Amino acid sequence: MSRPFTINPKLDFALERFIDAPTRLVWEALTKPEHLKEWYMPKPWGRVSRCEMDVRPGGIFSIDIATSDGQEMPNVGCFLDVIPMQRLVWTSMLFPDYRPAVFDDIPITAIVSLEAVGTGTRYVFTALHRDEADCAKNKASGFLQGTEIALDQLVAHVQSLK
Repeated sequence: MSRPFTINPKLDFALERFIDAPTRLVWEALTKPEHLKEWYMPKPWGRVSRCEMDVRPGGIFSIDIATSDGQEMPNVGCFLDVIPMQRLVWTSMLFPDYRPAVFDDIPITAIVSLEAVGTGTRYVFTALHRDEADCAKNKASGFLQGTEIALDQLVAHVQSLK
């Protein structure tokens, strides 16, 4: 699978997993709110309270998180690239329809790549950051650990769909 970008280990991190399920099931788990609610938020830390997705370039990527201590955290972004069954790219730097975003969080561009391998799927999640400081803050905040937990939950959820 070729990447349309270069990973800079000072600015970015990537998580890769083989999922023993067809790519179409992984795609559904990534793009349908009813599935995303089941795995996106690490269960020890909270849950997805609301999810809206318009899976097309310029479409909304909106996930509200309810933390275990009762806080509500909206996460709104914009899809940049959508190639069904192959790639999803979204960013928190833009609101839907490519409108400039205003926020207090650490911005990222997320890239999910899928590749059919036999009867399973190679899944790669990459988080691109503006600079080294943002990447370090995100890792220190638990974002990387939470993304690893969410990926485990995604794999389990997709397995339950088979």
